[in-house]
Amino acid sequence: MQREFIVSDDDVGLRLDKFLAAQMPEFSRSEIQKFSVSRGGAGVKFSDKVRAGELYVVIVPDAPQNTCAVDTASCDFDLDILYQDDDIIVINKPRGVVMYPSAGNKTGTLVQNLLCYTHLSSLGGDVRPGVVHRLDKDTSGVMVFAKTDAAYRELVKTFSSHNLTRKYDAFVWGVPNWEGATITGNIARSSRNRQKMTMVKSGGKPATTEVSVIDVWTRAGVSHFKCNLLTGRTHQIRVHLSAHGFPVLCDPTYGHGTSRYGSVKNPELLEFLKTHNGQMLHASYLSFAHPITGKIVTFKAPLPDDMCELREILENA
Repeated sequence: MQREFIVSDDDVGLRLDKFLAAQMPEFSRSEIQKFSVSRGGAGVKFSDKVRAGELYVVIVPDAPQNTCAVDTASCDFDLDILYQDDDIIVINKPRGVVMYPSAGNKTGTLVQNLLCYTHLSSLGGDVRPGVVHRLDKDTSGVMVFAKTDAAYRELVKTFSSHNLTRKYDAFVWGVPNWEGATITGNIARSSRNRQKMTMVKSGGKPATTEVSVIDVWTRAGVSHFKCNLLTGRTHQIRVHLSAHGFPVLCDPTYGHGTSRYGSVKNPELLEFLKTHNGQMLHASYLSFAHPITGKIVTFKAPLPDDMCELREILENA
């Protein structure tokens, strides 16, 4: 697609890439610098300063097709769609589903199932089209995907600036003597196990999690927390809660293994803990400004069946 722009008196002296970014706000400067741009039929430098009356011709390439769309899209499970319009789609991700294709997961991923149903923005890349945030394989809950490039750019800004509200439900080991707490602590990749994250005293990235107590089952030594993410670090909730003595139930990475099973007296609860796969963590609430309209939109996902089953076991224990 070809577009043409004439420099006005107000734009004189701007770098060319800044001038074009102002004319095409749907693209970032780094994207524009990959476009073919000419002035009077000759090539230009993006560091050039523009002059009044100059005409610039920009060739905007067509968006690439998702390489994991047609041939590898797979409809392995029904999507729980909470909302969609021309720009975004919001789904309730099931537990046990990988986000996008990788070396060990070629098919059956969430992105591939979405591509069976709708198109996604190509700006996330060949493997992660439309992906602006992620949930771990064994975490369920609300997720938003971008269907258009404009929506993708704005959602990336929203998540990068943490200008949104994300709340999770977690069933954890331990009974606190408080009703709410704010956990702060930098998170970095573990030097002992590169697959794990850990809290560190120096380095890493700052992380803050607000925690409120929803319910406690003293006899079982288990609590239900609501966690509000003020930052979005990898494994943040699982790392923060575990480091403070409240590891998420059924978490094979940060849940301290089977060390607590000996204290479980209820056989039904013990059977659930031994046989269930996937941490008891669920993204239940997501609220943000719509990337195109700017209107605040809010989405909620009820507790999944396995967490409802666990709660029933705890209440009857």
